[in-house]
Amino acid sequence: MKQSFVLIIGTFSPFLLVAQTGPPVQLELGTGDEIYREACIGCHGTHGEGQPKAVVGFDPPASMPDFTNCGQTTPEYNRDYKSVIRDGGPERAFSQIMPSFRDALTSEQMDMVIQTLRGFCKEKGWPRGEMNFPRALNTEKAFPEDETVITTGINVRGAPGVTNELGFEKRYGKGNQLEVAIPFSFDHSVRAWLGGIGDIAIGWKRVLVANLSSGTVLSVQGEVILPTGNRDKGFGSGTTTFGTFASFGQMLPGNSFLQVQGGADLPVNIDKAPQSVFLRTALGKSFSDNHGLGRLWSPMVEGVASRDLVNGTVTDWDVVPQFQVTVSRRQHIRANLGVSVPVTNSSGRPVQLKFYFLWDRADGGLFEGWK
Repeated sequence: MKQSFVLIIGTFSPFLLVAQTGPPVQLELGTGDEIYREACIGCHGTHGEGQPKAVVGFDPPASMPDFTNCGQTTPEYNRDYKSVIRDGGPERAFSQIMPSFRDALTSEQMDMVIQTLRGFCKEKGWPRGEMNFPRALNTEKAFPEDETVITTGINVRGAPGVTNELGFEKRYGKGNQLEVAIPFSFDHSVRAWLGGIGDIAIGWKRVLVANLSSGTVLSVQGEVILPTGNRDKGFGSGTTTFGTFASFGQMLPGNSFLQVQGGADLPVNIDKAPQSVFLRTALGKSFSDNHGLGRLWSPMVEGVASRDLVNGTVTDWDVVPQFQVTVSRRQHIRANLGVSVPVTNSSGRPVQLKFYFLWDRADGGLFEGWK
């Protein structure tokens, strides 16, 4: 959730102060526009751009929202808006300036004013946060993000080894994303552990479809994988590889979701590394406490398939049950834990305990939003 939620509907009019400190006072307002004019415009301005200090009488915090800025508001979930409207800024580790409207607005009125806030973004085509499904351990999301993720796999069966990948994603505009992935691994040789950096990948993602009505998001990505790893020690392919894939996400009933990623890796020198194809699918469902507005718990299961395009090879299939949870109060730090189990061609392929830590940088600093 963006830092813009510090003051989603802040106001200091007397009747709202009564709603905070005295007996509950329900606002008899029938539309989102009416609620905004009565309860929000004093701090947030006529069009959601925010009032200056000369009007509100205090220094607006750096996280003061500008609801006309589509890049700030469209990636967020309605549930995140509603959490701060209902319970106030501290509920998501934001400023106490934003009061709770639990006693002043009904749930339906909160939903109405959220739709009004959504309307301040006038530029069409920005993917909405509801299509930003929980990230699986292997399947790439179709939604463009500003995330840093470190993923680790520990062999619990087979040859000892630890694989890691540091992923950096940077969003540009409506639907573009730069992605850099830096793998580094540790393997146990006959005498000792040996570690090194693998082949670094640089990719560019582009969203093709983002339809909130159908709950569908589709994107494509092209990337180049550089031969930065030491092939002789088993940390790289020894050749430049071009990769391409498509990612698809679909909203399902009951807070469930489906994500699919399919693509190919095409090395320049096939004598050093074979061409290959892959397919990854994740199916999951999210649960939340606090009447649907609290911490998110998202169990998922992935099916992961890969095959080298060489005569006589077979397809490797893995199944990966896993569980993601939001860790920070602001929900911008998430963790996922799962286990990758070979289903076919299992001889020589390890069972891995896998986990990641994810930081959504757009929602605040790494040490912000915890309390």
